[in-house]
Amino acid sequence: MPTVASRPRVLPLLLVLLVATVALSGCARVRAALAVQPDDTVTGQVVVATPETGPDDPGPPIALPPDLESEVDVSEYQQDGYTGSILRFDGLTFPQMSELIAAAGPGGDAVRFEMRRAGSRVLVNGAVDLTTVAVDRADFQLKIGFPGQVLESNGDGDSSEVSWTFTPGEVGDFSAVVAYPDPGAPSPVNWTLGLFAVVALASGVVVLLARRTRNTPVSP
Repeated sequence: MPTVASRPRVLPLLLVLLVATVALSGCARVRAALAVQPDDTVTGQVVVATPETGPDDPGPPIALPPDLESEVDVSEYQQDGYTGSILRFDGLTFPQMSELIAAAGPGGDAVRFEMRRAGSRVLVNGAVDLTTVAVDRADFQLKIGFPGQVLESNGDGDSSEVSWTFTPGEVGDFSAVVAYPDPGAPSPVNWTLGLFAVVALASGVVVLLARRTRNTPVSP
């Protein structure tokens, strides 16, 4: 089991991935486990670590845009000779992820991550450039669980979860298409109730007009 202790630092998922794959040299471990929620938010955790060089080695340094500092909890991580951070977060939106990529600056070209909704589908795609990362003791993994059915993907998994393992020295791409209801779309029940209300109102108006026409007095 990893050793976890409180550390007063916070950092969101995608910036961690960017720093780990771009700024770090040599060996590294980056393991991200995400769970997309029915309301189009993301919960999960990510491990970012490098081989420990000594008892006081804190692992890779990380930083965060100020407006996202309260979104992620960060603790120390030590396992299998690696040291670094384990990050836990809850309720990140798809736009926040895009913001994190933009905040990474030019180095963000090494990692491209996009998650967006298109009607009743959620599209995930991106790429990780590990051409400058050494093969020795390199461990890069991404796993995403979804609240609906995975229709297409180039990873490994089942109908609701997909995982990717990236190879150091190469550019790895990832993609998935998932189907689940748009939380912002009106529900069928609401549509039905609304239609019923409109029909009832129209029927009432017709009946009222018919009664007024039938009861109009005839002048002698």
